[in-house]
Amino acid sequence: MTEAVVTLLQRHPFLEEFQPQHVNKLAAMATRVRFERDQLIFHEGDECGEFYLILSGLVALEIAAPDHTLRVQTLTAGDELGWSAILMGKRKHFQARALERVEALAFDGGELLIACKQDAQFGYVLMHRLLGVVSERLQATRLQLLDMHSPVAKRAGN
Repeated sequence: MTEAVVTLLQRHPFLEEFQPQHVNKLAAMATRVRFERDQLIFHEGDECGEFYLILSGLVALEIAAPDHTLRVQTLTAGDELGWSAILMGKRKHFQARALERVEALAFDGGELLIACKQDAQFGYVLMHRLLGVVSERLQATRLQLLDMHSPVAKRAGN
């Protein structure tokens, strides 16, 4: 565990409610990763693997349709990505694509799940934060659907 990773984690909004020992636990599991512009981070339906805390850059969460791609949400520094990695046996719900160079911290979903089972307090705080992420993603999807199907959008040619 490096002090630099601990510092990055302490500054990340996702970890605001985490105790110092929980930040240290995450730091020991973290791997720094980078994605280049237009690189697919994962496809919709991919096996779960990693959970990411975005440090810099922009990521598009998308639904790939046969004739087009619908952007559901754009994530930036301070956001998280890949919450389904903690639900082992589940697949990704969206496609994620880097819109510019992205720097992030990656965590193995299986390792996070084990840590949650071993430390109930850590698990509670992590799952509570993840529920907030899921809620945000559902709201973003809902707003996209409303926008696509609203009478105003139809009049504007969408």
